[in-house]
Amino acid sequence: MAGQNWTIKDEIRDYWSARAASFDLSPGHEIFGDDERHAWHALIERHLGAGAGRNALDLASGTGVISRLLCERGYSVTGLDFSEPMLERAKAKARARGLDAKYIMGDAENTLLADTAYDVIMTRHLVWTLPDPAAAFADWFRVLKPGGRVLIVDADMAARTLYSRLLRKAAAVLKRFASMAERPGIDRERHNRILAQVHFSGGARAEDVAALLRDAGFEDIVIDRGFSPIRRAQGRHMPLHQRIDRASQDRYAIQASKPVQQAVQVPGNSLRAA
Repeated sequence: MAGQNWTIKDEIRDYWSARAASFDLSPGHEIFGDDERHAWHALIERHLGAGAGRNALDLASGTGVISRLLCERGYSVTGLDFSEPMLERAKAKARARGLDAKYIMGDAENTLLADTAYDVIMTRHLVWTLPDPAAAFADWFRVLKPGGRVLIVDADMAARTLYSRLLRKAAAVLKRFASMAERPGIDRERHNRILAQVHFSGGARAEDVAALLRDAGFEDIVIDRGFSPIRRAQGRHMPLHQRIDRASQDRYAIQASKPVQQAVQVPGNSLRAA
């Protein structure tokens, strides 16, 4: 807003705060069946391993869906979000389910958390919203312990191929005849205004995200597109047009590790392992 002390981050925070009340009504946000829950557990196990009491940071935790999955896998979970209505719902759900998760308010690009405090970091549907993902990844690298892992679950929503463009058109036609033309709580105009200002405004390609992770110092980067079990489970609760639209997107998980040893400069301009 011209002439006012208002930033894109304020816009993002208020957008998600407005969606908090209806967030859990949408498949793909909340989990509606054990088949999807088990598929998420398998993904977490595959990339992060068993919790065994290790510290996990759920960034942009929203209403606590990923926090719950991490708790169920045995992690000691901290959820961070900068939407107070989202945090209130996450705390209430954790209390109702007897989950030992704690929630704090903060900015996922600048967490202000202690160095080397977490064994793992997990995010879902966060990276595409970041104004400065390079700054975020540098901060996540800092708060991870040496050898710690980050797991990013996100999507490239740009239709980059002829096939995906045809799917997108088919979904748009079917949507016109759907009884629910829009998912609950979405302000499409505001959503598009935000999307135009974030780093990945043209779509968050997995390879571009991986490159930024590499620049931040992460290694052993793996792009996993094996989402069929999760997609099938979610699709059972989605209208046809939404299932087709999802099929037009490249949905992925990216795992990356912080090196156990880091190269540091020593006198004589040589490098050694820290």
